[in-house]
Amino acid sequence: MLNDVFKDTESKMGKAVESTRTEFAGIRTGRASPALLDRLVVEAYGSTVPLKQVASISSPDGRSLVVSAYDKSTVGAIRKAIETSDLGLNPNVDGQAVRLSFPPLTEERRKDLVKVVHKRAEEGKVAIRNVRHKSVDAVKALLKDHKITEDENKRAAEQLQKLTDKYIKDVDALVHAKEKEIMEV
Repeated sequence: MLNDVFKDTESKMGKAVESTRTEFAGIRTGRASPALLDRLVVEAYGSTVPLKQVASISSPDGRSLVVSAYDKSTVGAIRKAIETSDLGLNPNVDGQAVRLSFPPLTEERRKDLVKVVHKRAEEGKVAIRNVRHKSVDAVKALLKDHKITEDENKRAAEQLQKLTDKYIKDVDALVHAKEKEIMEV
């Protein structure tokens, strides 16, 4: 019973860290990375589809991306999706490709991005704490139903706290790495 609670907790906390990592991949640094466009969606073929399904993304150098549409009719929609995103990029349409150039980040923009990183990290930590809270409630329910003893309850609570600390430390490591990447000139 307790093992199921721990496995479920660990799985959900791992997903929260992974979600935070994915969020960080979408935050622009000085370098051009195809991962920046991962979360963009395009209005194409009468529905909303991920950009990856209508185009390939490559980075010919560290300062630009080329989005090559599979179908010429989607180029306008791709351009619009990039313009309306929060990335602050100006796409240049070149036939069947959309070119994106990344100007070097200003010091002020870097500091703003670090704030965004901290905000997203806090959201990840809150998600981890919420998982812990639900798991503690599940353990208390087991205690109330007399399926575990008081001692097992206390040990379980300590173990859940250790798991929480471990995953929050993982998020902090992600923050440190992303901050270093953003502040790199």
